[in-house]
Amino acid sequence: MISSPSKTIRIIIADDHAVVRKGLIQIIDETPDLELIGQAGDGNELLTKLPGQNVDVLLLDINMPGQTGWEIMQIAHREYPDIKVIILSVSSEENYAKQFYKAGAAGYLTKDSAPEQLVAAIRKVAEGGIYVSQKFVEKMVSSLKNDSDRTLHENLSPREMQIFCMIGSGNTLTEIANVLSLGVGTVGTYRSRILAKTTLKNNAQITNYAFKNKLIQ
Repeated sequence: MISSPSKTIRIIIADDHAVVRKGLIQIIDETPDLELIGQAGDGNELLTKLPGQNVDVLLLDINMPGQTGWEIMQIAHREYPDIKVIILSVSSEENYAKQFYKAGAAGYLTKDSAPEQLVAAIRKVAEGGIYVSQKFVEKMVSSLKNDSDRTLHENLSPREMQIFCMIGSGNTLTEIANVLSLGVGTVGTYRSRILAKTTLKNNAQITNYAFKNKLIQ
């Protein structure tokens, strides 16, 4: 039996599904070196709880009301650089784990991962490491050998991926500009880059692709 680390790891959960939070809380409560210090049901609530908290690891759902996981990731990486973020998603890693790692995430787990994987990921990132599943490593190696396995959105930057998903969700360029505090022209430039990199032709194709690949819900 492997002994648990002696240091207590302080965790905050951000997920809009109460059932998911309950399951995560149970895993944390049953693991001696893990301590839950807060939970939030949406991005805005999370942002009110982070200031002043001594947080080691944030378990962050991608799709939440208010601030999305993409937006929270940007804020956390900028304002709370010592917090290690593990992304939780219903989407498989190949969909957009790469973009989150680029944006500063320390780990990415699907919500059907085994409890042992979650605990291992938390401990790994709390120690300053990066948690990457064996399946994701194999996928990345395969994509290096065979470019045909690469997804259309794989080469998007974190910001381009964020705007890609916002367009896919039906937001106009003006709405995106307001949310991200960017100029409409700047957002338009991002859109042009996105279309060029993905070879998609218009917003409708972006939406269709995003839904098909479970990048949005």
